Parts: sequence; C-alpha cells; structure tokens
Amino acid sequence: MAAVKPFLCIRPNREAADKVAALPYDVYNRKEACAAVAGNPLSFLNIDRPETQFPDDVDTYDGRVYDKARELLDRRIADGTFVEDGQECYYIYRLTMDGRAQTGIVACCSIDDYVDGVIKKHENTREDKEIDRIRHVDTTNAHTGPIFLAYRADRAVNRVVDEVTAGEPLYDFVSEDGIGHTVWKVEDPQQNGRIEAAFAAIPATYIADGHHRAASAVKVGLKRREENPGYTGEEPFNYFLSVLFPDEQLMILPYNRVVKDLNGMDEAGFLAAVGEHFTVEKMDGPYAPDEKGLFGMYLGGSWYKLAAGAECRSYDPVKGLDVSILQDRLLGPVLGIGDPRTDKRIDFIGGIRGLGELERRVKEDMTVAFSMYPTSIKELLNVADAGLLMPPKSTWFEPKLRSGLFIHRLG
Repeated sequence: MAAVKPFLCIRPNREAADKVAALPYDVYNRKEACAAVAGNPLSFLNIDRPETQFPDDVDTYDGRVYDKARELLDRRIADGTFVEDGQECYYIYRLTMDGRAQTGIVACCSIDDYVDGVIKKHENTREDKEIDRIRHVDTTNAHTGPIFLAYRADRAVNRVVDEVTAGEPLYDFVSEDGIGHTVWKVEDPQQNGRIEAAFAAIPATYIADGHHRAASAVKVGLKRREENPGYTGEEPFNYFLSVLFPDEQLMILPYNRVVKDLNGMDEAGFLAAVGEHFTVEKMDGPYAPDEKGLFGMYLGGSWYKLAAGAECRSYDPVKGLDVSILQDRLLGPVLGIGDPRTDKRIDFIGGIRGLGELERRVKEDMTVAFSMYPTSIKELLNVADAGLLMPPKSTWFEPKLRSGLFIHRLG
C-alpha cells in the first residue's frame, strides 16, 4: 500500500508565488533557460538551472553551478521570498488549462515504495540525466521539482479535496502561458489524517512524468541512508516530493515524430513500403488522428492518413500501443530507426506545439513527420501494472507542474 505523507513545506510567500513558479528544468535548453530568467530574479528556474548565472564557458555540470543553486535557495529563504510552514500537512494543487482542471495532492512519497514497486514506472532512465539531478538534490539538500504521479481515483480522497477546495486558496494566479494555478493548504489535522489513511489503502501509484527526477531523488535518499547507518526510516530523506492526481482527470497529448531522411528511398518507393502495413490516403490538409490505429504523415508538402492493418494490432499492453506500431512496422523496418533513444535522425515533438510545428520542421531540417493519436492514461497504467516499459516519448502531459511552489528539505 502507498505511503503518502504530509510534510514540512518551504514555499513562496503569497506575493511572490506567481513570480517564483517556473516550468520544469528539463523543458529548456541552456539558451532558452537564460532567456527565461532574464529580468526575473525570483524565477525558480534560476535555482533549478543555476548555469544561467554563469558565462557560457562555464560547464553546465561544473561543481560551482550546483553550489550556486544552494546559495540562491538559501538567499531566498533568508530574504523572506520563501517561508517555512510550521506543521506537517498536505497541499491541494489545481491546474486549469482551456477550462479543464486537474486537482492533485502535494505530498511526500516513500523511497521504499519506489524500490519495492508500489510506485510503478513505465520508462527506463538514463544515468547521465540522473547524475545532474542527484547532484542538484544532494547539494541543495532539497527536492525542488515535484514528481508527477497518478493513482486510480478514490472517493475518500475526493471527499477531502472537495472539502478543502471549498475554502480560501493559499495561491491563485494565472501564469504567462494561460495556465491557472490554485493551491490550498490542508490545515485541519483530521483532514490530513483522512488523506494519509486513504492512500494507505491504495495499492499502487504511477509515475506519469518525471522518471529521472524520481530515480535521482531515490538515489539521494539511499545515499543518505548509507551516510546515516542509524536511520529510522522517518527522516525526511526517506521521502521525495510529489503531486498525485486521480487518473480520471489526466489528459495525455500526442508525442509526434519527425525523421531526417527516407533511408535512401525516393518518395514513391517510401510510400510503397509504407503501404505494406498501412492503407495510405492523401488528405486535403493537415491531419491529426481521431482514433487509435490511425496516423498522420506529412511528406513532400502533402498530408496523408495512415491506417494500420489488422496484422499490426496486438492485445499486448506494449506492442498494441500506437507508438509501438509505428516503430515496429514503419520507423524501424522502413526508415531504419533502430533505437529511437539514440538515433540522431529522429526527433520528437510534443503535441502542445500543434501540426504547424511538424510542417515547419519538415520544411526546415527534416523530411517526413508523423502525427500520433495520444496514448491513454489507461494504457499507461496497464503497461506499468504488467511490469513493462513503454517505448521512448510515448506520453506528453499537459499542463506541466510548476517548480518552486513547494520545496521539501531532506533534513
């Protein structure tokens, strides 16, 4: 059962919250991060991406960079930008995008649950990406970016959420991208106890987004255990910062693909090869699939609708995913993309960018683009429950959690 705990939170004061809140560190490259923090010294991105405080000739992973993150965090606590709540509690965090809301519980989750598989994964992680966040968490002594978790909706949790959100929010603002952010503090000890008891009866939670952050947080916790052999298991370093959302409220956007070339074929030969496993229909304009098993393709200035043949379908939770069908029947055998994690000929475009971005990339530096039907949250849970892994770049969640609204110190 899931150990989901209240915690002592460090958070922005009310007046600073909208200026502090920042998109996750990994949605930016270094140049973009520098541009994003320009003119906003309170943006949490200054702390999450501290290389922005140095000239370009200082390496992103220089030890001084991580020390700067600790310095900036301590400075913001000292000057009152961040305050520490005096009691362990949960928070409720609602994000609203285009009139659709999702409401999560801000809490700390157990590193033992991660190790033991109570917190289920659907992606592999890369060690090089983990090392950066391990150093950041260890040096700042804090979890600064929450892990996005999902759970199967529970009526007991819903009742407490409804009670708390009927009251006055702690924060309520709209970020520059139009996303609404509303936060409530769960101050009633009874309500906190009911949330903890409800999660203790939930058999599993699922990483929706943030696999590398989760793996890094857990490894820092295990490192702290080695450094403190007399640990009890209740120390803050045994838990990591999370926001948990009910599955019924989550929306996944497609994760589209663009490929550099046609693997030595001309357009006619490529279309013939695609036709071996897909019916190909030329469209009058941009095409986004409206059901599973359909794909859009942009090639040579034209859009096509691809429908996977019956032989492509599978009841296997991974092989039956549209991202798997495209990889196994087209990207791999036809275009020669053997490992999409490492092949430099393929790139991935989040569905939030729209079909226009696919057309732009084909005109600029790619040859063919594919628009996808989004993976469903049910498919994600089924893959995780089976102990399997999704292909890379299978899911794109929107809206994104903001970093900096909640900080958990490791001790």
